[in-house]
Amino acid sequence: MIAQAIVIQDQQVLMVKQYVQRGDIVWNFPGGGIEDGETPEQACVRELREETGYDIQIVQLLHEQFDKYTFVARITGGELLLHLASAYNEDIIDVAWISLDDESKFDPVTKPMLNLYKKTIGVD
Repeated sequence: MIAQAIVIQDQQVLMVKQYVQRGDIVWNFPGGGIEDGETPEQACVRELREETGYDIQIVQLLHEQFDKYTFVARITGGELLLHLASAYNEDIIDVAWISLDDESKFDPVTKPMLNLYKKTIGVD
């Protein structure tokens, strides 16, 4: 099971550049595996902190399918930081705020979620 978050502010979305199981390098929303005893929300908060350095608050569940939870979240603290030395970040290459206008960063997995966010929440 996976929990991830879409965090948007100032017309930018928080994303991580990472290696995925199929061997490609893609830009994804930050998130990761749900550990034993964790709720999807708790896993999302932990994963965001590990991958981006930010503390977040879950705003709402945006989408759930195939044991993958996508939340809308907002930053409550921390700062953009990538801990490359951490074992839990071995698949991550970069973390960045990506312009919502930069279509080259969105793929067939992230684009539909971003469109759902725009339709459901709107862009701040």
